[in-house]
Amino acid sequence: MEIIELEEGWNIMQTGITKLKNILEGHPDSFSSKECMILFNTIYNMCTQRYPHDYSQQLYEKYKEAFEEYINSTVLSSLREKHNEFMLRELVKRWENHKVMVRWLSRFFHYLDRYFIARKSLPSLNEVGLTCFCDLVYQELKSKARDAVIALIDQEREGEQIDRALLKNVLGIFVEIGMGEMEFYENDFEDAMLKDTAAYYSRKASNWIVEDSCPDYMLKAEECLKKEKDRVSHYLHSSSETKLLEKVQNELLVVYTNQLLEKEQGCRALLTDDKVEDLSRMYRLFHRIPKGLEPVANMFKQHVTEGMVLVQQAEDSESNKF
Repeated sequence: MEIIELEEGWNIMQTGITKLKNILEGHPDSFSSKECMILFNTIYNMCTQRYPHDYSQQLYEKYKEAFEEYINSTVLSSLREKHNEFMLRELVKRWENHKVMVRWLSRFFHYLDRYFIARKSLPSLNEVGLTCFCDLVYQELKSKARDAVIALIDQEREGEQIDRALLKNVLGIFVEIGMGEMEFYENDFEDAMLKDTAAYYSRKASNWIVEDSCPDYMLKAEECLKKEKDRVSHYLHSSSETKLLEKVQNELLVVYTNQLLEKEQGCRALLTDDKVEDLSRMYRLFHRIPKGLEPVANMFKQHVTEGMVLVQQAEDSESNKF
């Protein structure tokens, strides 16, 4: 095989990388089979010669530099000029483009993955590419993305229409960037989302407990829990469901259990008036909460006891007539 020196070979690879970047930026172009073969063979040639013409280590480093250069020169500038929902859309687009770039360059540099990286126990080409995005893009924008997503969730809670598919795609980045681990999703998004959820329903509950009857309050609480579960199915990760519902239950039900049950139209009144539907709803809401049914059961016992006393008093009164 003809020896290809580092500078000459990298110039060939740069031509292919530049073309790939142009395609990602929207230029109507594509790679022919011949072009792909040239790029693949160039890497093969530069990695299979004897020292000092084996450039595997240098190519591994330049592979990473190609991502860093593109991100710093193009990706970050496009993201920094956008805000809120527009920034989220650009972030999703750039993440999808980045994965395409990783796939294509991993193919061109495949020989590195198969032999050099395996022999040296180095991070794979795929891992290197994703790590570049994580270190340069994700770390800078994760807080802005998190806040923008939470703001949209709160807008939806207030009845506004939002792009749920967009949120699903953004939160998919928090998951995927962890490469199999949930640490990024949990620490960089979920913790803040749960705190916001608790604050949101704390504000709502403080008004509803004053304004609404017990049946109306329970209707609202049940609807809120249903909608939060729906959010999980549409764009939050499934692992968030239990934690999210616990936050909502705590703010709407646990905090106000006694106040809710002792309202004028509370548990006692529902039992007295035989409001089966409302009592069933009360059971559905409180049985999910650890020891949540205890205060309801205590009221039921009191109601039965008082009823038995009244019955006994009535019987005694009738007996005294004779």
